[in-house]
Amino acid sequence: MTVRRRIAILIAAGAAVAVAWWALRPAPRPLDVVRVTRGPLVEVFEEEGRTELAHRWTVSSPIAGTLHRIDLLQGDPVKEGQSLAQIEPLRGQLFDPANRARLMAEEKAAQAAMRAARQRQAAAKVDADLASKDVQRMRTLGSAGVVSIAALDEAEARMLRARASASAAGADYNAADAQRAAVAALLQGQGASGGPLVTLVSPIDGVVLHRYLQSATPVQAGQALVEVGNLEELQVMAQVLSQQAALLRPGTPAQILRWGGDMPLPARVARIEPGGYTKISALGVEEQRTQVWLDIMAPRERWSQLGDGYRVEVAFDVARKEHALKVEANALFLDGADWAAYRLDGNRLRRVHVQPGMRGGVEVEVAKGLAEGDRVAAFPDDRMRDGMRVQALERSAVAGK
Repeated sequence: MTVRRRIAILIAAGAAVAVAWWALRPAPRPLDVVRVTRGPLVEVFEEEGRTELAHRWTVSSPIAGTLHRIDLLQGDPVKEGQSLAQIEPLRGQLFDPANRARLMAEEKAAQAAMRAARQRQAAAKVDADLASKDVQRMRTLGSAGVVSIAALDEAEARMLRARASASAAGADYNAADAQRAAVAALLQGQGASGGPLVTLVSPIDGVVLHRYLQSATPVQAGQALVEVGNLEELQVMAQVLSQQAALLRPGTPAQILRWGGDMPLPARVARIEPGGYTKISALGVEEQRTQVWLDIMAPRERWSQLGDGYRVEVAFDVARKEHALKVEANALFLDGADWAAYRLDGNRLRRVHVQPGMRGGVEVEVAKGLAEGDRVAAFPDDRMRDGMRVQALERSAVAGK
């Protein structure tokens, strides 16, 4: 056999081996990949919450007697001074010296409460006037770009809270005045058979929240009859983990989610209660939480269907970056104590360690390890290996980013 023929045989054998290897090698695995991009990133956390009224008024019976039937229903609108209930005093009760002295003391207490309410109202009006002047100044400075929109929003929120406090103090004054008038009517009518009817009126413009009694029935002094409130003062209360509450400040922006409407409602943290408490989670774990109160910043018309005690969810925006290097959180995995990702080098996977930064829900900031434009494997699993050949299936960005 000649040398030339041997070379031809070797070449043919090599070609056959190459063809067999090419035909029998594993097919590249199809794999979803996402790109490392740069853009805005917001760090958020969510908690369940419920709507709560900033102020509510319980109208109670000032005397023992017989309650007339209450025809008002929960949700019925009421006006300030409108009759809520009528009570017929017990016969002969006012002739008792001890009861007469008690009623006179209650009248003096109601008068003192009226004076205190007036003083609180005056103080709140001063705060409201000062806050209004601050808003006017900040609007002037804001048009010149000196003051941020967030600072202006916070000033406007302070003005609204001060006005609400003044309104609440005025309602307290009206409630105390109604209580004084009711007691005075009893004192003036002593000696009559049972005394005149005592009419209890609403201290505010609002709605009936609860009706504790409906039919005519005997009642005792101090027994709750009707609760009223103004739904325009509705706030949201969320029970937040203490370590997350430490990231919040009054004025921190938030969104009210899954409240029943089509769009989230903008909100801001109004106050954070300083006292925490222990709560047992659904998994039986003890958690330290505190209550965080938020003002709804959207116009009332957008959330008019919300009532007191409704369940909502709150997303708190604790940090924001406008030009963050970011990737979808599902592309990262734990490699021992470090975070890692599979970056595509051509059609092969290369495992790289990644240092994550700020977390923003479905996205995470990349501090080190990846560059803008890199393609990485989404949802890595334990079948992936460094150097593995894959077929990249690049998908669109996460919806709602």
